[in-house]
Amino acid sequence: MNLLKYLQAQGIGSRKMCQTLIRCGLVQINGEIINNEKAEITPENVQTMNIDGEDAVVIPLPYYYILLNKPENYETSHKPRDYPSVFMLFPDHLRATDIQAIGRLDADTTGVLLITNDGQFNHKMTSPKHKVAKIYRVTLKHSANESICETLKNGVLLHDDNETVSAENAELTSPTELILTISEGKYHQVKRMVAAAGNRVEALHRLQFGDWGTEDLAAGEWRFIQP
Repeated sequence: MNLLKYLQAQGIGSRKMCQTLIRCGLVQINGEIINNEKAEITPENVQTMNIDGEDAVVIPLPYYYILLNKPENYETSHKPRDYPSVFMLFPDHLRATDIQAIGRLDADTTGVLLITNDGQFNHKMTSPKHKVAKIYRVTLKHSANESICETLKNGVLLHDDNETVSAENAELTSPTELILTISEGKYHQVKRMVAAAGNRVEALHRLQFGDWGTEDLAAGEWRFIQP
């Protein structure tokens, strides 16, 4: 891949803009200024990138996978209505690529959010037939006992739905805290399941999605992962 195409794939800008940056000597790859747009670049060998005097995050090509610890009051949308977009947490050139969230978390829901430009991986992680586990810490509005766990595992009928939905697992860690595992992805599923079981969700945090948790990330932090 030549340097010009590499910069465009990195979301740096238009063809004309990238050409200008290169010709003006404003592009450094692995600490070396490269002013030849046809210079061959091996993406997996790029460790650092500096554009116009500023270090830029190197995006893995052709596909990237991101683990984000989503903070509260961010919308999982490119066109948010009430809160900032969760994509604003990423650098401009990363947002310029085909960045998509794998499923959604509500604005008031925190925790694991996976993001990618790989459509097949996105489908695999969200398809009901693959049964990818999602684990949530649910803060309940009202105190509960073990019966709520049995109810959720046995299945509840969601409002405006005609099929019961069951939790893969449910464990009450305190009268007002529930660890809930599901493998589907219906709209507002956890909140609706808890409501159908006779309680309310006060706060919701996704602890894990598939193999990934956010123990090493503060709210708003992210990192690239490799499936």
